[in-house]
Amino acid sequence: MIRALIVDDEPIARQGLRALLAQEKDVEIVAECGDGLQALAEIDAHAPDLVLLDIQMPELDGFGVVETLGPGRRPIFIFITAYDEFALRAFTAHALDYLLKPVKAEAFRFALQRARDWLRVEQHAVFEHKLAALLQQFPEQGRYLERFVIKSLGRVDLVKASEVDWISAAGDYVTLHQRGHQHLLRAKIGELETRLDPRQFARIHRSTIVRLEAIKSLQAASTDDYLVFLKNGAQLNLSRSYRDRLFALMQISV
Repeated sequence: MIRALIVDDEPIARQGLRALLAQEKDVEIVAECGDGLQALAEIDAHAPDLVLLDIQMPELDGFGVVETLGPGRRPIFIFITAYDEFALRAFTAHALDYLLKPVKAEAFRFALQRARDWLRVEQHAVFEHKLAALLQQFPEQGRYLERFVIKSLGRVDLVKASEVDWISAAGDYVTLHQRGHQHLLRAKIGELETRLDPRQFARIHRSTIVRLEAIKSLQAASTDDYLVFLKNGAQLNLSRSYRDRLFALMQISV
């Protein structure tokens, strides 16, 4: 039996998917939900084999759900989308299944059979490879992180990137410093740096990223090193290896 989860922010769309799945004797609907945050919680709670996942959702979209789950914890996905030429080309190029709204029965049955094939031969590693290749295309199109998903003790919170003043690293974790609050996130700072908008965030130390708008002033501490003072009163170190790039971003002449 295939355990399926429906994720779509439109009740009518969920109803249509539910009706289509009800005709499949080998599929059990374990839950359905209307946003990305709830989807993360339901995936944790039910460990579905298959997720029918809407891409365009408020707050946390479908790609955000996939990225937050990370490799090794993801089920098989069938993506659902309104017409988007770039997204459809990307799905086709990487041989991943998608359904166009409104979802038609024939296309649905074809995508579901492909999902059965993935599950039957247990080719999750191959699916993950294709999924990773798909996700890599989207940051290049401007899909930088707009929010962080913080999961702890059965709770999921969203933290807007625009509200994070700076980020500090400790091994496989980072701490987001947000207006007097701290949030622990499992991520390596180098990987996180590539997912942040370089027009808004800059690495200033091997263990520190800062939001440019949070900077109040810079002060020379030695010949090459500087202190970075933030508007919230925090004081950070700017190492020489990152100085020139920060100065260029802030249009500072030396």
